[in-house]
This record gives sequence, C-alpha cells and structure tokens, in this order.
Amino acid sequence: MEVQNTNLTGKLLVAMPGMGDPRFEHSVVYISSHSEDGAMGLIVNKPNQKLELIALLGHLDISAGPATPEVSVYFGGPVEQSRGFLLHSVDYIGDPDTVLIDSHFALTATVDVLKELAQGTGPETCLLALGYSGWSAGQLEAELLANGWLTCEASPEIVFQLANADKWAAALASLGVDPMMLSAQSGRA
Repeated sequence: MEVQNTNLTGKLLVAMPGMGDPRFEHSVVYISSHSEDGAMGLIVNKPNQKLELIALLGHLDISAGPATPEVSVYFGGPVEQSRGFLLHSVDYIGDPDTVLIDSHFALTATVDVLKELAQGTGPETCLLALGYSGWSAGQLEAELLANGWLTCEASPEIVFQLANADKWAAALASLGVDPMMLSAQSGRA
C-alpha cells in the first residue's frame, strides 16, 4: 500500500495507540505545511503545565495589558522548543509574516503578534505553541504507512474550543472511530 502524495496542510494528525514516541502519545497535530520536502505541525492538545502567557510575555519584556486574553501555552513539538508559533483565526492578518493556511486557520511566528496579543488587538481565537513537530521528506508518509497516524479534517472547534483532554477522541470521532476500539497492534491484510 502506498500513501498518495496528498498535501496534508490544514489537516489534523491523530496519533494511533502504540505510536512508540511518548512525546506524541494521544497527540493531535495541526499540520501547518506539507510538501515533498517535509512537513511541519503543532501539537494542539498538550498544554505546557509550567508556563502561562503572562509569564512568557514577561520573559520577552512585553507588558501585559488589561485586555490581554487568557491564552494557553502548548508543547508544539520537540523541535526548536524555545521558538513560538501562534496558530489563530483568520480575523488577524496584521503581521506581514502571517501565513494564511486556509479559510479557518493562520499561523504567525513573530514577536509582534505577541505584543498585539498582550494589548488585546491580536487574533480573536488562538493557540500559542512553543516548539513544533517536523518531518523530513518522506518521513511523515512512512509513519502514515506504518499506521502511526490517522488524518482528519481540522475544525476550529477541535483545535480551539474543546478541552485538551477531549481533542484526541473528538478527532477520532470525526472519522467515525471509537477510541475504545483501537489497538496498539497493527498489521496488514
């Protein structure tokens, strides 16, 4: 079986049981870019329990204002964990470096968006991730062939609105998959 050269940009990866890498266990990853050169995504269901936005802004010498929203900081993945990425709604495209991914999602990775967020003028809906998940050319396709991931449509509800503990099961449910029916064992017929 061969994985087609499908562009997964704007899709969710849902980790299968038995993934083998504990950093990705029960992960839901929003794919922000995918090409023949590789893929990049952000884990959207693993908040960083040790860091809040206000503290992060303080580390960056950005003053939080009274309109600073409550935004969770997430473990986006194991690559470049000191680099920040704001996955957000498309109502904010103020930064020239904002990448419009589709009609629901955009990505900005500059300090300027954090300054605007601190003043309450950033995107209406967002998720801040430190680090990202990256795959070299063909690596993600190989992991898909090895049954490491399922893919599904990304929705703002799953990414931004659901409780983190519910995102994995909701992504699976969007495919008609009951998480209780999944096995860590894989095989080919």
